[in-house]
Amino acid sequence: MSDSTKEESEKVLILCVDRDDDIGVKAKIKTPILGRKENLEAAVVLALKDPEEPDANAMFEAIRIFDRMKEGAEVKGNCQIATISGSEFGGVGADRKLVSELANILKTFPASDVVLVTDGFTDEAVLPLLQSRVPVTSVRRVIVKHSERLEETAALFSRYIKMIWQNPRYSRLILGLPGLLMIILVVLYVSNLLTYSGIAFLIVFGVALIIKGFGLDRMTRNFYKWVREYSPPPLPIQVANYTAIAGIVLIAVSCYQGGVAAASSPAMEPPPADVGQWLAVLPRLAGEFMAQSIAFIIFGVCILLGGRAIRWFFERDPRLLRTIVIIVAWSWSYQIFYQAARILIDPSLAFTQLAAAVLTGILLTVAAILITFLLHRRYSSFFREKEGEVEEFKED
Repeated sequence: MSDSTKEESEKVLILCVDRDDDIGVKAKIKTPILGRKENLEAAVVLALKDPEEPDANAMFEAIRIFDRMKEGAEVKGNCQIATISGSEFGGVGADRKLVSELANILKTFPASDVVLVTDGFTDEAVLPLLQSRVPVTSVRRVIVKHSERLEETAALFSRYIKMIWQNPRYSRLILGLPGLLMIILVVLYVSNLLTYSGIAFLIVFGVALIIKGFGLDRMTRNFYKWVREYSPPPLPIQVANYTAIAGIVLIAVSCYQGGVAAASSPAMEPPPADVGQWLAVLPRLAGEFMAQSIAFIIFGVCILLGGRAIRWFFERDPRLLRTIVIIVAWSWSYQIFYQAARILIDPSLAFTQLAAAVLTGILLTVAAILITFLLHRRYSSFFREKEGEVEEFKED
């Protein structure tokens, strides 16, 4: 390949790297950013958000290098500018995001050389990652210049002090934690318990580490935000949720009453000593449990399903009819369970009432199914709107 052909095929990428994703966090701009116009607009937005942001200066420097290469003909071939970013959390996640965005850039602009522009040593840590994919021929590190005069040094120092004092992110740890420790120290001194100061300090530091380590402060803040911005659901959903909670509470209380009744059964005096005795008294205990708890268990289930039926009615949902059938079947099942419990408690009782309850339950269920089928045909227009919405949703 001749020198002219090599120069024509040369493609240089001026790459600005923001490893901690300041451009995404502060300017809300997604990367990668490709092209001079796009990078200039992003740099202006970032500078307006934070005039002291070093990454904005690095982006302007990358644009200056790009213009100089274009105007000064330093690059005989093609030249392009791009900005990629990592993550505000740093670490492996930031490096993987940088590599992924660089790969996307290289698909659009297959560069033969890269001029790396960074705002400090942190971003230069990604240099090996870039060199493993494309040669890096130059590195430009941008450092914001400060005057060495004492006045500017004092101003910079006071700015950091103001940031620590006013920014809750830093003041909670740098000011709040030592202040709390001082108050504890004073209280222990007044109470003549100064010997326990070390234990108190360790407890405070331990609590602080747990809160920050598990993110309890963020969880509390998010929960408060959710409570403040909470919007109640529609009335049918509220009714369904309330009846569901009430039904579950009734079922839980009924199971507790049934357990107490079984535990206080005469069969438990004295308590069984081995597996054989447990198997002998188990039917009696099950009968005592069912006899005491089945009424409110059935009632709780019917309340839960009743709330759903109310919701389906207001929403014109065809599941209303099916729920009504289930409520009828569950309501009559009380007789079946109660008669079964009586037989478990006293096996000498006849099965006539249990068989009659089962047969009656089957007939009631069949009758409920037929009635709801007729109601569905009679009032099909009531559910037509809901069914039409479902079909339209499926077509979309």
